Amino acid sequence: MSTFAYDLNPVQFIIADAMGEPGKRTFFLQGRSGSQLVSLVLEKQEVGNLAISILQLLEELETTYPNLKRVTPSKRTPRAEHPMEPYFRVGQLSIGYNEEDDMIWLIAKALVANEEGEVIDPNRDDVPAVRFVATREQMRVMGEHAMEVVGKGRPVCPLCGRPIERDGHFCERTDGHAMPVIF
Repeated sequence: MSTFAYDLNPVQFIIADAMGEPGKRTFFLQGRSGSQLVSLVLEKQEVGNLAISILQLLEELETTYPNLKRVTPSKRTPRAEHPMEPYFRVGQLSIGYNEEDDMIWLIAKALVANEEGEVIDPNRDDVPAVRFVATREQMRVMGEHAMEVVGKGRPVCPLCGRPIERDGHFCERTDGHAMPVIF
């Protein structure tokens, strides 16, 4: 059983968001419970995967437990609090549902490397972990907002699939024989 450096149970808010310009954004997960504010850094792909997993879990819960009231997100998305001081970079995320309390939990474990630069197994007891426990509505708001944030990135080249920068894009598939794509 893991011990948590922070156990935000329950959260007042939870948000997955980004700050900075597209192409140079820092993605994060942040939650508050009372006086505890915890911010964690993630990769863009991890935020997208987390959002998809949360939204799929919510759909599965509504199918599995037909007596559960379907949650619709509130119109108000929480805002991240500043200053942003990340506790750690996330190495592993786990989500689950507590049927008794009708709450969803999210456990984030740190990405830790030893002196040789090898990544340490996140399941070890000495790897820092944070638990966020939230309502289904809070998680739906977080998941849908995270999908929007991930979608606001740089446009992708239809030929090579690489991001198009603000100052243009040289597509390798054209072998340099076409004009650069600029958005």
